[in-house]
This record gives sequence, C-alpha cells and structure tokens, in this order.
Amino acid sequence: MESAQLRKLARLKRKKRIRKKIFGTPERPRFTVFRSSRHIYAQVVDDTSGNTLVAASSLEKTIRESKDGGDKTAVAKQIGKLVAERAKEKGIDSIVFDRNGFLYHGRIKAMSEGAREGGLVF
Repeated sequence: MESAQLRKLARLKRKKRIRKKIFGTPERPRFTVFRSSRHIYAQVVDDTSGNTLVAASSLEKTIRESKDGGDKTAVAKQIGKLVAERAKEKGIDSIVFDRNGFLYHGRIKAMSEGAREGGLVF
C-alpha cells in the first residue's frame, strides 16, 4: 500500500474510534469538520434525527471572494466563525467537537478557535 492510502486508513480508524464516544443531541449537536487538500468543510449535525442544522465551506462564494490570497489556516478560522454565527442564529450555543479523525493541529485547530471566538461552547 502507498503511504497516502495508509494515512487515509489510519484517519478512518481514528474516526471510528472517536465516533463511538461522540454523539450529537438536539441540545448539544455535533460540530464536524472535513479537510481536503484544497478546501475545508464544517457541519453542525443533530445525530438523533440525522439532520444537518448548519453548514459552511471554503467553496462558498463569500469566502472565496474574501480570501484575498490568505492562507488555508486563515480561511479555516473564517469558516469557524461563519458556522458559529449561523448556529447562533438557530439558537445553538453549545456543541460537541468532532475532528473526524484529523489531528487537532493547523486548519482543524484554527476552525475550532474561530468557532469559539464566534461564541460556541465546546
């Protein structure tokens, strides 16, 4: 197996282990993050009903226009703030953070810090 495949397999194993413990309820939904090589995506999910309550990504027009040549970490922080703002509009204050098997470092950390700055409580 190639190293990229091994890395993905290791992340998926971490993801399964994490998801055994983390569950989003209507009172404290799950804030999940996915990171690709170019983009980053975030969702706030209620696992009891299986609904996505709030979502944002680096593909959105407002984010792409406001990038101004910024690095991916700065964009991730911006998206964290945007998700927090949208969650606040829906009355969500407290969440459970699901890093989705990614290491809590770099863009994942920046997104969670942006969400905290936006007013979400982890």
